[in-house]
Amino acid sequence: MQIYNTLTRRKETFTPIEPGKVRMYVCGMTVYDYCHLGHARVMVAFDVVTRYLRWRDYDVTYVRNITDIDDKILKRADENGESIAALTERMIDAMHEDEARLSVLRPDQEPRATGHVPEIIAMVKSLINKGYAYPAVNGDVYYRVRKFEGYGKLNNRNLDEMRAGARVGVDEHKEDPLDFVLWKAAKPGEASWPSPWGEGRPGWHIECSAMSTCCLGDTFDIHGGGPDLTFPHHENEIAQSEAATGKPYVNTWMHAGAVRVDQEKMSKSLGNFFTIREVLEVHDPEVVRYLLVASHYRSPINYAPDSLAEARKSLERFYTALAGLDQESGEQPGQGEVDGRFAERFTAAMDDDFNTAEALSVLFELARELNRAKKETPGLASGLALELRRLGGVLGLFGQDPLAFLKGDQAALPLAEAEIEARIAQRTAAKQARDFAKADAIRDELAALGIVLKDTPEGTSWIFESPRQ
Repeated sequence: MQIYNTLTRRKETFTPIEPGKVRMYVCGMTVYDYCHLGHARVMVAFDVVTRYLRWRDYDVTYVRNITDIDDKILKRADENGESIAALTERMIDAMHEDEARLSVLRPDQEPRATGHVPEIIAMVKSLINKGYAYPAVNGDVYYRVRKFEGYGKLNNRNLDEMRAGARVGVDEHKEDPLDFVLWKAAKPGEASWPSPWGEGRPGWHIECSAMSTCCLGDTFDIHGGGPDLTFPHHENEIAQSEAATGKPYVNTWMHAGAVRVDQEKMSKSLGNFFTIREVLEVHDPEVVRYLLVASHYRSPINYAPDSLAEARKSLERFYTALAGLDQESGEQPGQGEVDGRFAERFTAAMDDDFNTAEALSVLFELARELNRAKKETPGLASGLALELRRLGGVLGLFGQDPLAFLKGDQAALPLAEAEIEARIAQRTAAKQARDFAKADAIRDELAALGIVLKDTPEGTSWIFESPRQ
């Protein structure tokens, strides 16, 4: 298995520290607002990584943290007139609802920053004792960036370049503009914890260093996150953790690609910022997941009506192939006759840095084979369908009833299902009476409502393609 390592900027053979076991940490959400599409990209990307590693028989411990104390949370709670705990619990519940709808499996551990304050304080103490950090007169504690010899290695930057690009507004309490805060002194009325340096709270970067090493050890296999975290967050994590433990922090760094909206960066100022729940009010969750899975996890994704429509059409091709076959688990007629060529190629694609785009191309070939079998060798069809379901499940796809998916969101249907069937019956009768003008008129009327008819030798079926998709 090859994984692209952001640290070395190349693909490397993946060799876990402990044979057969994988320890993975992914930076999670700061829970002051609803999760957005960028969060969905990271959720789904590392859900696929976890599913695939387990499918390959690795014992995976997946840890994704929650930042439940920081400046944004304090500000939002104050604006809302609610407690920090009420805000964060509400947003955590919403996050879990969003990921469940996207078929994202829950992490094995979900540590919260507020639950690891003693460990954070202990790590800060260690850094001070080793000369890598210093308390300032204002009650803050800062990390000495120039003290850590390898600073900048994740992002391939040198200190002089970073110093030249530092912001003009320098904190007068820092020894160097590049230094960053480990412990923040509390302002009057702010949430805080006692520490050797006075009442305060953790800095953002130190939270992940403490939580990851507490859950997974001083050195672990994979650390993941969004594309915006490589600098300074992950760079600072490396500096803190390796200075504190004296050991390598992470063997493989993975970063998901960004989400763009109509080819522009997603931004509230541009008015193209969407939360997950806003998107799922309009689109089938599996369509959104397919869009996120269809591109390689390191590639940028464009969220646009055309890309969503294409994602739905792709899923329709798979569900059309699966339709009409018994999908219950267990031995099925012809199952034993399915050879392993599709699984082998699927595995080869996923072993190449989790290449989901190539893996899906294998599944399209399997769907075409299934369609041929339904017509020519029906005894093989159920086994091929099970294989398609099995491999698709590694990507978190194809878990719905095919006909239910193809008919679309029943709540959004412009006509009751019984009325649609009645109109189809009228059309069939018109065709039998050779009144083709009437039959075409019924078909066109239904199509205008998003109800697309498909004639087959077995009869007429329909799917709902809402104009919103």
